[in-house]
Amino acid sequence: MDEAIEKKIVEFFQQYKFQTFKKGEILIRADDDPAGIFYIQKGTIRQYVISKKGDELVVNIFKPPSFFPMSWAVNQTPNLYYFEAMTDVEAYRVPKDDAIRFLRENPDVLYDLLKRVYKGTDGLLTRMTYLMAGSAYGRLITELILHAGRFGVKRGSAVVLQLSEMEIAAQSGMTRETVSREIKLLKEKRIVVFEKGHLVIQSMEMLEEELLGGV
Repeated sequence: MDEAIEKKIVEFFQQYKFQTFKKGEILIRADDDPAGIFYIQKGTIRQYVISKKGDELVVNIFKPPSFFPMSWAVNQTPNLYYFEAMTDVEAYRVPKDDAIRFLRENPDVLYDLLKRVYKGTDGLLTRMTYLMAGSAYGRLITELILHAGRFGVKRGSAVVLQLSEMEIAAQSGMTRETVSREIKLLKEKRIVVFEKGHLVIQSMEMLEEELLGGV
């Protein structure tokens, strides 16, 4: 994000109520009318739905400097999602009308938001492609590549993810047993390893080659 745009966003949201949330705390519940637009200053938030089977299906993950739920604010659509703190979170909460007015008066901020929405849409379309036609192995690799692009921390030639098998399952729509089985294949090829609760991708190039190999 452009520094000037980020500064403008921060200065706007910091005029409003500051809140903190502990890991696991719910900011917004499904079917509830949100109390406003949340801007994340620190931490990560996951957006998810609960299936008829009771499984949590992750739709999106937000990190600074994200603000949400914008579909509810812009389109006036009912909120169908839970928004939960994945880590301890620091955020500001802004009345919906004030947030909309801010976007209308600042087209550069609106354009930046649009770019980020389209980037997220591209990721969702990629995920949907493998959900509909790809193997479980391909779906797993797609999820790891998407997550690494947004949240991965580089460590030399490797990329470190704070991601468990259970979280991968929730984000990919697969069972934990399936994820465990497919990750075992990546481990055997020495493409990924688990270290102290973190998943380490040893080589992004090798991971991407696995996907392109028609898995």
